[in-house]
Amino acid sequence: MTPLRELQLVEAHRDGDGEAMGELLQAYQPRIYAVCYRMLGNVEEARDITQDSMVRVIEGLNSYDGRAQLSTWVIRVTMNCCLSSLRRKRLRRHQPLEVAPEPQSRDRIGSGRELQPGAGVERSEMSKQVHEVLARLDPQTRGLLILRDIQELSYQQVAEVLEVPLGTVKSRVFRARLAFREDFGAMWGEEPHRQRPGNQEAS
Repeated sequence: MTPLRELQLVEAHRDGDGEAMGELLQAYQPRIYAVCYRMLGNVEEARDITQDSMVRVIEGLNSYDGRAQLSTWVIRVTMNCCLSSLRRKRLRRHQPLEVAPEPQSRDRIGSGRELQPGAGVERSEMSKQVHEVLARLDPQTRGLLILRDIQELSYQQVAEVLEVPLGTVKSRVFRARLAFREDFGAMWGEEPHRQRPGNQEAS
């Protein structure tokens, strides 16, 4: 869906078009669920928070001011719902994530490129390890990797979603990728990668 079409649907909804909201939600539901599933790691909970997020979108759409792209605003609402759910449940940092059918997305966390795990059992095992490593990260760090490396938002979009300065996002993503890479590499018997201080290239 193009940004122009999104704005047209927002205006149509505000003018009382009952079908406009349905088209918007249909377009965004898969992406909302993908964020919820990655953040929460549980299919049923992801479905519940997807529904909560869509309710929040419906409730807040009339106050959407257009300063950020609608997609950025929708993801911000979704991330806030996920973080609120995690705070309510006080999930333990090391709680394993459930391995289940995943939404369509490309895993490129921590490497700046798409992972190439191979096929069959190895791919399934790598997916499981990705979930387990994400589960050990704090929710804010996990969210950064999901937004930047899985949802493939730009640094500017991530900054708008999280409402933090652009430079802060770049440095946090760099540290989050290092943390993920070392933990993930340890699972596959690789030596931890050490980056020299000051050599922080964003991608």
